[in-house]
Amino acid sequence: MERPNCRSCVNSVWFCSADGSPYVEDLVNLKLRSDALRLNIIKQESDQKLKEPKQVLYDERDLGNVPNHDSTKEGSQSEEAVRTKERLRLLERSEDNETSRGKEVRSQLNRSPLLQQGSNQTTARPNQFLQSSIKTPKDEKVKEIRDQLIRARLYLKFAPPKINAQLIRELKARIKDLERSLGGATKDSDLRRSVMQKMKSMEATLIKASHVFSDCPAMVTKLRAMTHSAEEQVQAHMKQATHLVNLAGRTTPKAFHCLSMRLISEYFALQPERREFQNKKELTNPDSYHYAIFSDNVLACAVVVNSTVSAALEPEKIVFHIVTDSLNFHAISMWFLSNPPGKASMQIQSIDQFDHVFSNYGLTLQQTSSADSRYTSPLNHLRFYLPDIFPMLNKIVLLDHDVVVQRDLRRLWDIKMKGKVIGAVQTCQENEPSYRRMDSYINFSDQLIAKKFDPKACTWAFGMNIIDLKAWIRQNSTAMYHKYLSMGQKRPVFKAGTLPLGWVTFYNQTVPLDKKWHILGLGYESSTTITGLEHAAVLHYDGVMKPWLEIGIAKYKNYWNRHLNYDHPFLQQCNIHR
Repeated sequence: MERPNCRSCVNSVWFCSADGSPYVEDLVNLKLRSDALRLNIIKQESDQKLKEPKQVLYDERDLGNVPNHDSTKEGSQSEEAVRTKERLRLLERSEDNETSRGKEVRSQLNRSPLLQQGSNQTTARPNQFLQSSIKTPKDEKVKEIRDQLIRARLYLKFAPPKINAQLIRELKARIKDLERSLGGATKDSDLRRSVMQKMKSMEATLIKASHVFSDCPAMVTKLRAMTHSAEEQVQAHMKQATHLVNLAGRTTPKAFHCLSMRLISEYFALQPERREFQNKKELTNPDSYHYAIFSDNVLACAVVVNSTVSAALEPEKIVFHIVTDSLNFHAISMWFLSNPPGKASMQIQSIDQFDHVFSNYGLTLQQTSSADSRYTSPLNHLRFYLPDIFPMLNKIVLLDHDVVVQRDLRRLWDIKMKGKVIGAVQTCQENEPSYRRMDSYINFSDQLIAKKFDPKACTWAFGMNIIDLKAWIRQNSTAMYHKYLSMGQKRPVFKAGTLPLGWVTFYNQTVPLDKKWHILGLGYESSTTITGLEHAAVLHYDGVMKPWLEIGIAKYKNYWNRHLNYDHPFLQQCNIHR
């Protein structure tokens, strides 16, 4: 029978006798020598005996802060004290396997005058190098247990078909036993004393298993295949997670459907004369502060209105124009009829009232190939028809329904537009979470696009915009929008959504606003920290992680939640909580 070679595999050790034959030595009987072997594993030839590891000696140059002595005798005693401390440290590391002889040696070392003298010499000026060199690694036992569990699982994974069944059962038992002992421990102080014996038993089993797995290259190949497979699974899970997050962002929570139904039933229970809002004369007053909101979300509209009114210095001059779809018209109307926004005026309109405006637009929109209702919903495209919807107004502030207003916005009407149509915060700073490049949303390989637009032009954001409706009419911006929308239907020019359409429609017609007016990025995860939230005029939860959804980012939700009364009876009945 051919004698196997002595070798190591998967971080395990084969011990060889003097004649070269391999054998496994029981780790339970390995006393002080076991630590030395584990820490000083070297490749051994079959015809050589095992050698003891070299003792660590510190030269005077390595001791850095140890005080120098004038006499040779004192220097010699200091070096002897260092060596004595090192011997004591090695003995302390093996206290679980300590014999009576070890205890006796330790007692003698503790009484050594050289050790005491060395300690007295370094008291006033401690040696930092010496302290770091003899310090035991923190939580090394927990790390060693986890390493043993990983090795044991690898052996089970690579088990050959004809492996000893008893060894397999032993590995499984050791894994189960060690996992039970480890529990949720994260540091050595959490471990029980009995775990040491179980670690020794596991190490002995691992050494037995190392005899069976002698083909290291084959194991490396299999590990690479496992790594490749794991990476593919991670990529698939990441794609699935992204899809599910986007799906959750497009889905209306069940509780919101409940709230809409309760509000609709209450609306039709009202007398017709009680379904009308007051202060209708302010709706067309050009001296008032007009805000337009396009939304089908009751609570989102409530937060925008409540936050704007609470931050306003003259709420009696504020007029909100909310446009929604026919399905949510009655629910949103009932909410603000039962929860009026203080002294501010309200107007709720249904998109069905603007059929004359959408006569051509509706046919074009139906051709959009996107399956995302956020991009195909007429409410998102209605912002390009503001002069037709509000013909009596001069200026208006457009607010998205996923914003929170924290400051008074009257100064927006004082901004000099210089003949431009829209005022917006720019998003062309690379070090900011809201950074967007024009060529990331627009296809500049199209010759017409490349000829008319600069791919490096600074981008800007929807969400909080001051709009000069008279300049809009002069520039004929709605016709420009229709032109580029039709172009996007014929060939792939724009990504889905109204943002790139806004960039080309109002190209060179934008007035940049100070960034404190509008901070974006609260609706998606970003590696960049968003600063200045408390001092911003408007916070924007752009992205799919809206604050009213469970997937919303927790650290930003409080800015939104503070403007909603969760004790409202309808919210309680529909189980809507923070």
